[in-house]
Amino acid sequence: MTLTPEQRAAELRELLNRYAHEYYVLDLPTVPDAEYDRLFRELEALETAHPALKTPDSPTLRVGGIILPHFEPVTHVVPMLSIRTETDVTENGAFNFDASVRRELGLLESDAPVEYAAELKFDGLAMSLRYEGGVLVQAATRGDGATGEDVTQNIRTIKQIPLRLTGNAPAVLEVRGEVYMRRDDFEALNERQRERGDKTFVNPRNTAAGAVRQLDPALAAQRPLSFFAYGLGEVVGWDAMPRTHSGLLDALAVFGFPVCAERDVVQGGAGLVGFHRRMREKRDGLPFDIDGIVYKVNSLAQQRELGFRTREPRWAVAHKYPAQEALTTVEAIDVQVGRTGAITPVARLAPVFVGGVTVTNATLHNEDEVRRKDVRVGDTVVVRRAGDVIPEVVSVVLEQRPMDEQPAADMFAEPARVPRYAPFELPKACPVCGSHVVREEGEAIARCSGGLFCSAQRKEAIRHFAGRRMMDIEGLGERYIDNLVELDYVHGIADLYTLTLENLLDMKRRADERDGATPDTVLAGKVATKWADNLLEGIAASKQPPLARLLFALGIRHVGESTAKTLADWLGSLALIRRAPAALLRVLPDIGNAVALSIADFFAEAKNQQALDALLAAGVAPNDEHAPSTKLRSQLEPLVLLVAAGIPKLTESRAKQLLEQGVELAVLAQADAARIDALTLPAEVKGALAEWLAVPEQRKQLEQLEQLRNELLTALPAQSDAQGLFDGKTFVLTGTLPNWSRDEAAALIEAAGGKVSGSVSKKTHYVVAGEAAGSKLAKAEELGVPVLDEAGLRSLLGV
Repeated sequence: MTLTPEQRAAELRELLNRYAHEYYVLDLPTVPDAEYDRLFRELEALETAHPALKTPDSPTLRVGGIILPHFEPVTHVVPMLSIRTETDVTENGAFNFDASVRRELGLLESDAPVEYAAELKFDGLAMSLRYEGGVLVQAATRGDGATGEDVTQNIRTIKQIPLRLTGNAPAVLEVRGEVYMRRDDFEALNERQRERGDKTFVNPRNTAAGAVRQLDPALAAQRPLSFFAYGLGEVVGWDAMPRTHSGLLDALAVFGFPVCAERDVVQGGAGLVGFHRRMREKRDGLPFDIDGIVYKVNSLAQQRELGFRTREPRWAVAHKYPAQEALTTVEAIDVQVGRTGAITPVARLAPVFVGGVTVTNATLHNEDEVRRKDVRVGDTVVVRRAGDVIPEVVSVVLEQRPMDEQPAADMFAEPARVPRYAPFELPKACPVCGSHVVREEGEAIARCSGGLFCSAQRKEAIRHFAGRRMMDIEGLGERYIDNLVELDYVHGIADLYTLTLENLLDMKRRADERDGATPDTVLAGKVATKWADNLLEGIAASKQPPLARLLFALGIRHVGESTAKTLADWLGSLALIRRAPAALLRVLPDIGNAVALSIADFFAEAKNQQALDALLAAGVAPNDEHAPSTKLRSQLEPLVLLVAAGIPKLTESRAKQLLEQGVELAVLAQADAARIDALTLPAEVKGALAEWLAVPEQRKQLEQLEQLRNELLTALPAQSDAQGLFDGKTFVLTGTLPNWSRDEAAALIEAAGGKVSGSVSKKTHYVVAGEAAGSKLAKAEELGVPVLDEAGLRSLLGV
């Protein structure tokens, strides 16, 4: 039966709201993202064609609405009152509250303990959600408790909040709860801010509050907000209302609200203390910030009996934990080198107790963050520690910055006050290994370039090198790598190939003694050697890898399997790749400017070259080196190389003009100011050329590029490569094929000249889909990309 637009829109709303609840509240999605997106787009199209179909519970409202001039005031029918905070942050605070409740209820020592609902005190923004007939009609902030602000448009963007309640909802239901931001969402948001060069946010609470109060709901929709329900406001028509607070929370979960699972019903003060203690131990592992616990008398009848003291309920209290922000001073600013070479500024602090631990170090993230916050030695700073997040410097108290007086040039003028300490400067060389520090254009993170040499990166470099898709050294697991490095048997990848049976057995013995884990068999004089023999065999078996695998194993930033294969296929030999300048690398397919610079920079570091020489001296050699591909010939044309040289303002059309005037690479490398000025080019292009050539190193690069071009043209085979069956074609593999593994299928595609990519786009020529293909298949169908099964691929290949 064909549905009317009204019927289909209602069906789509019901489906989408159910799927959103399963995904965002229950964490149990029943449909793929692609299916949700497809239904969402269908509903959008229906509402666009029939605007009257857009209802208050439509999921399309979650993307935001019109920009508001201001927020309208909302009078709370039931005031949003705050609860009293217990000032004693020790466990005695729980006993104090229990004693107070028992006094108010007139209970004797012999009477049964009071039953309490214990829950978390979320660090977010209080919110009241009003539902009429089960549909969200209004969301309001607490404000002063009596009057808040209407933020409905922004709250609709929070996908955890139901737009329509499930089950038999009351005629009117006001649900009180907390809008907050998860720690991982906050860190990801700040990382995106840093990547864009934008200001970072101070903490999750302020960020959540700021998002809720955005006048443009589209901006609110971009902030990853979450919600927990914890109480009620006005209620009309709920005949079977539960009799306890814990029962209310269970009922709210049935209506579709997210309710925190970290809650309990406990007996008396001892039960409150137990919950407080358990949550203190779990606090750092929670995915969101809390600043304490909330205790509530569980019986609603007892709550009514206890009533209120001024504007605070007698039946509830907030029991806080120690503060997670504190003031301290910066004693020094050092830099740390991470396992991937990332250079991170770190503030060394006067010890301060914050977030339950004593903090002496705090991250400053990167050079831009240090400069933006202007953190200097001697500064008084706000330090924050929340959960498992590394302590960080939030801000500087500028009023307390150490200052010195600088004599004025005029003897009658007052001396100037200047900061005692200079701004932070990132070091030019790695503090661990001395290799040069690189910061790629558009990136906030600076990195040590000595990936094969730097001891700070040693474990990670070896772990990557030995991986299954790299050198595939069987038996060299993480534990052995850690012990070989920590016990000083391996200083670099070449040392793997000089290990002996005696080295491995000695390493195992020392590691067991250090860990207190020496086996009884060893104590009895029986030493197992089979594992060591197998490991040595695995290392020896890796000595002659394909060139592409060796390149991938070196851990060059941005060089994955596909790029490594491009380098191996087009340039053919490790020797040539090691000396290829960025300009030559840029002309290879799918190697952009950032990747080319990263490869050239890796091999420009002398310490990496030394490590590579040591690896070759240890007997490692690619087993498939060959002459450069004849396809390289067209990429060595002077016009192509001139454009690839990276000279500012030298576009392809301007490069053609240069060549027409007889200025090729070698000529340009020697051109003086008069030669440049005589060129028939716009003044700004000539100026850019002169400025670029003013750097001697760049003239030298042009000379080297011309020399390498001539060498390659001489070395290229006379005949062209045969065109591959799949030349210029990009494939994506997804799912499980019946007979081939993905690696086998990829190898056949690449042998036929094709490229295998990991993601589907409009540039994809074919998607090869097996069983359980998932989102890539859906994306292909959405974009109209041809889809093959294994039989179809075999047919194309003719096998």
